[in-house]
Amino acid sequence: MYISIATPKLPKHPGALLAWALIVAAVLLGGCETVAYYSQAAAGQWRILSARQSIEALLEEPGTDAHLLAQLRLIQDIRAYAARELRLPVGEAYGTYVALDSEYPIWNVFAAPEFSLVPKRWCYPIAGCASYRGYFRQSAAVAKAAQLRAQGYDVYLGAVPAYSTLGWFDDPALSSFVNWSPERLAGLLFHELAHRRVYIPGDTQFNESFATAVSEIAVPDWLKSQGLTSSAVELRTETMAVRQLMLTARRQLESIYRTSEPVDLKRDQKAQVLRRLRRCYRTISADWPNPERYRVYIEKTNNATLALAAEYESQVPAFRQLYLESGSWEAFYTAAQRLGALDTVERAQRLRQLGAIYRRSHSGERAEAAYPVDACMAGKG
Repeated sequence: MYISIATPKLPKHPGALLAWALIVAAVLLGGCETVAYYSQAAAGQWRILSARQSIEALLEEPGTDAHLLAQLRLIQDIRAYAARELRLPVGEAYGTYVALDSEYPIWNVFAAPEFSLVPKRWCYPIAGCASYRGYFRQSAAVAKAAQLRAQGYDVYLGAVPAYSTLGWFDDPALSSFVNWSPERLAGLLFHELAHRRVYIPGDTQFNESFATAVSEIAVPDWLKSQGLTSSAVELRTETMAVRQLMLTARRQLESIYRTSEPVDLKRDQKAQVLRRLRRCYRTISADWPNPERYRVYIEKTNNATLALAAEYESQVPAFRQLYLESGSWEAFYTAAQRLGALDTVERAQRLRQLGAIYRRSHSGERAEAAYPVDACMAGKG
């Protein structure tokens, strides 16, 4: 296929400039699907950017809904805390608000082979390679998910309430998350702002685990500073239980996938592990205040979701230990940058070491102290 590219008069708005850059990059990278993908990404990002309203202006506007006013003030407080206490590069990020024309801004597609927990990766001009494909239109994400399933992949399609443009744009607060509780809202903003401080192109596991760790460490102190009651201890116990459940399932499946057994037998053994995982979740979550919190995610669990969990959470203990060793947020960010500058083998080795130290010194946090995760997944619970 040949594509003729005229040289247009470039728009002056930096968002539009990047939109053009993405489309040109898509053409240079080649392929009809690639051009279509980056075109929808540029158009979707531009729709959001062009709909931004200043939060300060909305706070002064007489007709602004009272509940929205309270939530926007909360966002301003969270931003100020992130800049002042966490030393995150807030800038103008989340200083504007967008009322979306749909429930979510983006839908991400995750995929992994039928007998592998290594996620399929896509590479992008700016962010490097990542284990997801994001779409601004749900219909496009559904079509991509169907295409991948037809190719034999395990697929997970997830709605995304928020995302970071890594400082390329001043990301707005969105209607998809503006009404969240203070604790959840702070956790989200700390996570997304952390991507603006440390980001290693091509290493989703590093980036997401780092941002998750920043959020988990920062939220309890922020709640105290606001005089708010935290549900962090209870939620962390539940989160640890789910992480342990997913980790145990991954280990069992990896053992199955490494064998040279016939495909039909592997398929049956895989189905047994996933049935056990769902049954064990129902068992351990039965007395939780909100057992539905992870239920939909667990019910959809396959290789793609297990790979996703590893990408976002597996290195969190390592970053928690790095923070403890650093002594301050600035020192922590510097240490994380140095870690990210290592080659991939050295980086992975150092993260394993840090994670092992944290787990040994925080063994009381292991979920099986409260929930018999390992026993249940072994068929003993």
